[in-house]
Amino acid sequence: MYEDYNFCTITVTDASHPQEDEDCVALYLKKNFFLVVDVYDRDMSTERNFKAALSRYPAANITLERLVYAFLDSIVARDNRVLEDLEFQIHKLEEGIFEGEVDEDFNRTLLGYKTDLLVLRNYYVQFMDIGQELINNENDLFAEDDLLYFRIFRDKTERLMQNVTMLADNVFQIREAYQSMLDVNLNNTMKVLTVISSIFMPLTLITGWFGMNFVNMPMLKWQYGIPAVLLLSAAVVAFMVIYMKKKKWW
Repeated sequence: MYEDYNFCTITVTDASHPQEDEDCVALYLKKNFFLVVDVYDRDMSTERNFKAALSRYPAANITLERLVYAFLDSIVARDNRVLEDLEFQIHKLEEGIFEGEVDEDFNRTLLGYKTDLLVLRNYYVQFMDIGQELINNENDLFAEDDLLYFRIFRDKTERLMQNVTMLADNVFQIREAYQSMLDVNLNNTMKVLTVISSIFMPLTLITGWFGMNFVNMPMLKWQYGIPAVLLLSAAVVAFMVIYMKKKKWW
């Protein structure tokens, strides 16, 4: 904000590909004068947005405030739909966790969503700041009655920013759910290993007992000693399995 003009530069992010190169546009505003400088535009979107702003109102009713509002609004006009699509993608990712359909690139995908949302959040905060500065109208460039258009734009970008914040919270919750799933799987694995160890621990005792080299060891010279030990071991395993099933430990 200067004494008789306003100037700003805007980094324009493609909401559907937030991490790609950003466009840059500069705006210069004076009383009844609006200049758009296309600093960098890889897809000619600035020109399309400006033409869309010019065609939004009849020539007889166009004002500086309406034209500025229409141009800024055209930049973010399609972002609501993009955020809706992104919400469905994140929801699908969450469903995959509960259905057990998580691939090895899950963490990388989740990190990509988190980075995209961080970029978009900063992007919309930029527009909220611009909208608030226009509403303040410190140098009286705009008619008071037409400041309503800038309030509409600020509120719209604030809602977009809130949607992005909500999606970022969802991504955080998905990460927590994924970590919980990993913990549950690890606990199940440890439970199985513990059960198996508990079943075969008596066998270790039996083999250790019969492995001692004492002369008077029972059944040492008995011809049915080995079958008897095998039968005893099988009986112990069967008993442990039945006992654990009954106690619902397995």
